[in-house]
Amino acid sequence: MATITRGVLFVHSATRAMCPHIEWAAQSVLGSRASFEWTDQPAGTSLFRAEVAWQGQPGTGARLASALRGWEHVRYEVTEDPSFGADGARWSHTPSLGIFHAVTDVHGNVVVPEDRIRAALDNAGTVTEFRRAMDLALGTAWDEELEPFRYAGAGAPVRWLHRVG
Repeated sequence: MATITRGVLFVHSATRAMCPHIEWAAQSVLGSRASFEWTDQPAGTSLFRAEVAWQGQPGTGARLASALRGWEHVRYEVTEDPSFGADGARWSHTPSLGIFHAVTDVHGNVVVPEDRIRAALDNAGTVTEFRRAMDLALGTAWDEELEPFRYAGAGAPVRWLHRVG
């Protein structure tokens, strides 16, 4: 029996022209009809948002994030819940910062590997440099840029997609 995991694709902002391309990309990864319910994104003029919960094999989140990576004017996040033998993960993308990936725990908290913390401690000459290294490891810049778009999506409808086969 194959391991199954769940996650959510949060498209925080996209232009109307990008909406069908995002749906096609998600459909190609999920192997199912991806029909999104697009709503206005109050945090930006002429922008739209959608949330789609998905279910599939571990690694589906990475494939979704890769399928959408680098598209101009699209802000999104993909989450993948932990499953047997696989950590959870989150991918965040903004046009100005590109993509950020982090391992997450069962509560969705970012997990920073001890080697990265040790390297930050060894390489930081000041508290400010250490903070900068930790902010990068935690994706702080992505969170700060995405937060107004996340907040604007509170209460938005979520549609479930299941991988067929």
